[in-house]
This record gives sequence, C-alpha cells and structure tokens, in this order.
Amino acid sequence: MAGSVRHVPIGRVRAPTGTGSGCSAAVAAWGALLGMGSKAKKRVVLPTRPAPPTVEQILEDVRGAPSEDPVFSALAQEDSPGPSGRAEDTEAQREQLYQQSRVYVATNQRLRRAGTRLKQKCEELQQAGQKLERDFRQVGQVALPGTVATSSG
Repeated sequence: MAGSVRHVPIGRVRAPTGTGSGCSAAVAAWGALLGMGSKAKKRVVLPTRPAPPTVEQILEDVRGAPSEDPVFSALAQEDSPGPSGRAEDTEAQREQLYQQSRVYVATNQRLRRAGTRLKQKCEELQQAGQKLERDFRQVGQVALPGTVATSSG
C-alpha cells in the first residue's frame, strides 16, 4: 500500500441543526467526539416495587413507635397552641411569612441571574464549537491537500 492515502471524513460528529437552543445537542456532539457516548442506549432494568404495607402493618408500626418519636412530638407541637396569646402567634406568623417571602424573592433573583449566565455560557460554548469545527476542517485540508474534506451530518 505504498503511496496510498487513507481518506478520513472530517467533521463526522456534528450537532444537529433545528429548533431549540442546541446546547444539549452540542454537549452530546462533544461527548461523542471525545468518545464519551455509546451508540446504543442501554436500558436499565429496575427491580419491581415492593407491595405497599397493609393497614394492619401500618397500625402495628404506629403502636410500636415510642412516644418521643419525632413524628408524634412534631404533631403535638402543631396541635397545642401553648400559653402565648393569639395576637403574638399571628404577629410571629406574619414575621415568619415576611422572612420566607424575602428569602423567596432573593432566591428567585439569584436563579434568574444564574439562568442568564447559563444562556451566555451556552452561547459561548456553541461559538467555541463552531470555531473548533472550522479549525478542524482547516487542519484536515492542510493534512490532506489533494482530497476534499467531507462532512456527514
């Protein structure tokens, strides 16, 4: 085989074009390019679920639990209003709801900023992938000047 050149298609792994952001397709393409994916998806066989307990089993479990079990102590705290007055309880509940609302708003804002950063990073990855594909094609053309680099996609 002296003098023969083996032609290897350039750009075999490409992200499919179509609707959507293309990030997951780009990630899949990079994983396949790096040999991290498999051709066929393996189906995972899960064990069957056990049958739910019967009423008798549940009652036996509840009767056998000690009185200081966290479930019983938590329920006792919810049921007993305690010596404090109702006005103080509602004021404490309002304060608690207010603090929960503040935490929710702050978390929501952080999630929105994180989503924006994620979209930006995804676009950067797509651009880097496109540049890498161009560079890959150029290397293929330099390595194989007499052949035409083809792309399967």
